[in-house]
Amino acid sequence: MAQSKSTTITDPQVMRAMAHPARIEIMEHLASTGAVVTATEMAGVVGLSPSATSYHLRELAKYGLVEQAPSRGDARERVWRSTSSGWSLDSDNEEPEVLAAGQALADAYLTRSYARLRDWFARQHQESKQWREANMLSTQMLLLTADELRDVNAAVRELLAQYTRRERIADAPAGARPVSVLYATSPID
Repeated sequence: MAQSKSTTITDPQVMRAMAHPARIEIMEHLASTGAVVTATEMAGVVGLSPSATSYHLRELAKYGLVEQAPSRGDARERVWRSTSSGWSLDSDNEEPEVLAAGQALADAYLTRSYARLRDWFARQHQESKQWREANMLSTQMLLLTADELRDVNAAVRELLAQYTRRERIADAPAGARPVSVLYATSPID
């Protein structure tokens, strides 16, 4: 059954299975919307053929990241849904295989996030003044202990939780549109 909680990924095979641009897009769409879709419907989202999308859905299902959902009435139709509302990586495992798989997955997510940012800046002149002024790109240097950093991250997660697409999609306010938030903290030397 589809869950609304986040899942921590610890298995390097699962990390490697996730580290594909189309699979990341599939998982993001299903998790952020709570949608139940066919491979053909998902193909329209990811820009692949239905057969290629079906392959990626089956691969994600093999690792428990998506699952077949109950039929929408047509028993011939195979529909899919996410098994979680989000994912995080286990950061405590220092095995080389886990570290390499985690790095590959992080690289895939960062590539996607940076592409979105570059796309925004390339087309922002086409957006309304309201959206241009609402956008933000900022870097701040903080001086924190590890406990304080955990507190900051928890406060940001709590603030963002009230705006998640999955929870608001059914009753979104007028003018709302999906917004990608890339939030990262990284201690530096």
